Amino acid sequence: MKLQSWGRYPRVAEQRPLPAVWTTDALPVPAAGGSLLPYGQGRSYGDSCLNAGGALLTTERLDRFLDFNPATGLLRCESGVTLDAILRLVSWQGWFLPVTPGTKFVSVGGAIANDVHGKNHHRAGTFGRHVPRFELVRSDGSRRVCSLTENREWYEATIGGLGLTGLITWAEVQLTRMSNPYILQETIPLANVDEFLTLALESERDYDFTVAWVDCLGRGKNLGKGLFYRGNHAPPQFDAVPLAKSHLSSRGRLAVPFDFPGLALNRLSVAAFNWLYFHTQKRHTSGLVHYDPFFYPLDGVHRWNRIYGRRGFLQFQCVVPASDVGMAALKEILDRGARSGMPSFLTVLKMFGDVPSPGMMSFPKRGMTLALDFANRGERTYRLVAELDKVTREAGGRVYPAKDARMSPESFAAYYPERERFAKYVDPAFSSSFWRRVNDTHPSP
Repeated sequence: MKLQSWGRYPRVAEQRPLPAVWTTDALPVPAAGGSLLPYGQGRSYGDSCLNAGGALLTTERLDRFLDFNPATGLLRCESGVTLDAILRLVSWQGWFLPVTPGTKFVSVGGAIANDVHGKNHHRAGTFGRHVPRFELVRSDGSRRVCSLTENREWYEATIGGLGLTGLITWAEVQLTRMSNPYILQETIPLANVDEFLTLALESERDYDFTVAWVDCLGRGKNLGKGLFYRGNHAPPQFDAVPLAKSHLSSRGRLAVPFDFPGLALNRLSVAAFNWLYFHTQKRHTSGLVHYDPFFYPLDGVHRWNRIYGRRGFLQFQCVVPASDVGMAALKEILDRGARSGMPSFLTVLKMFGDVPSPGMMSFPKRGMTLALDFANRGERTYRLVAELDKVTREAGGRVYPAKDARMSPESFAAYYPERERFAKYVDPAFSSSFWRRVNDTHPSP
């Protein structure tokens, strides 16, 4: 069984899968020099879900629902349950996820370990804010129920802790009400990145969800050209539109059957796609859309990571302050990407609000967050990512560990000043390729 990250980079040495089956089981003790790491759905993009030469505690079989109160929306489930499974259980009962990333095919344990965020960070913060309690099992056999009032330090270390503090066996998630499965969406064309910031700040008052798609090839006056989406859950008058459970199937209609040729994503192909996408989408100024295409546009295409070829891809996601310094950095990152000759196939821009994250190592903070996907072209790509990392660091921003494959120990130390405090809670039997890399215990891949 070969386990890898969604970006398919880096390729790592043999990792031994150890299935976690029951929440009551003791954790296996690794051999001398070995280590453990929980592994959910493998949707982290870099090496934070990899453990080269070690063992991966796979949680797919920890997939049981333990309790759900349809009156309050409080759900308790095992850590291997996916967000997709939760939606199939609760959405037809009028409940929705409080926070969701761009894919529903992630586990609850992974959502906590990466403290994932979504299009509503300015209102709801991160996923971890909506997890009242969870159980943490350590390699020494100890078990802790963690919350804001019980074992709080372990609670804060585990949320956003990249699976390094132990294995989450079960967790509670406080869901949010919705009247129906639809979003009232508005689409607004953006001339440039300056318009994004203005519109995003204006939209925070009246809209729960905001995000922008950016044409990565825009330069000069068109730098940051794209489409701004904003929306809210549809009000009760749309309840008459029937909710078909078929909408909630985890099966996509399309799949990428093979790895694309390495040069399939080039400036011409990306330019053609961007032109078509922009001119098609900008006509849909407002309307009612099912939550699936609004939150999960890529989930309808299984194995879409294959379009980047066998060498995979690197995503660079940063957050920079919503200030003149941050805007200058954002423009430089976009411009460097456009000039690189390695266009980002998908470029997404969002705002983070002031809602604090509960985890001591959580990524979001107030500012603008930009994500770019680069096909792996070897050293050219690595140099570009290093340049973007430097711009982010000099602007006082940070890079997202769940999407990272190249961050240096120096950058990690600058981005996450709580790292030394956090290290005290890392289970001595747990490690990851990412953790060893940013702590300079082995060279970058």
